[in-house]
Amino acid sequence: MVYGASGAVGTAAVQIAKYFGAEVTGVCSTANMKMVESIGADKVIDYTKTDFAKEGEKYDVVYETVNKAPVSSCIAALRKNGTLILGAAMLPEMLQGTWAAMTTNIKVISGVAAETSEAVQFLKRMVEEGKLKAVIDKKYPMEQIAAAHEHVDKGHKKGNVVISVI
Repeated sequence: MVYGASGAVGTAAVQIAKYFGAEVTGVCSTANMKMVESIGADKVIDYTKTDFAKEGEKYDVVYETVNKAPVSSCIAALRKNGTLILGAAMLPEMLQGTWAAMTTNIKVISGVAAETSEAVQFLKRMVEEGKLKAVIDKKYPMEQIAAAHEHVDKGHKKGNVVISVI
C-alpha cells in the first residue's frame, strides 16, 4: 500500500512496485483516484471517505510517503512480519517507528535514503523502457518559484511540480 500515491514520491512508488510485480493499493483523495489507477494501482482507496486502517485489509508493505497517516494506523494495516516505510517522517514518527520495530514483529524503514549510481541507472532504464513516467501537475518559470512553493505547500498537487530554469 502506498499512502500518498498521487504525490511525487507516491506516483514513483506505485510504478516501481508494479514493475516488480506487486499488487498495489494506492491511497489518495477523490480527485486523484483515476490518475493513481492510470499509473498502475490495482486498487485505490479514497482517504476522504475510507479509513484504510479500519478497512481490514492487511499489507506486506505500507509506504507512508507524506507523513499524514498516523504511524499506528499504518502498523494496524500491516501483516505479521510486514514492513513499514516512513518516507517523510519527522522525529516523532521515527521514534514511533523505532519503538514499533523493537516491540512488534514488523520492520520499519525511515531516515535519509542513500542514492547509489546503480539505483539511478536502474531508474534511468525504467524511464527509457517507458515503465516509469513522471506525473507533472504544473510548470512554473523560475520567476514564479514562490507561487510554485505555495502550490506544493497546499498539499494537493498531483505528482511533481516543475521549475523552468531557462
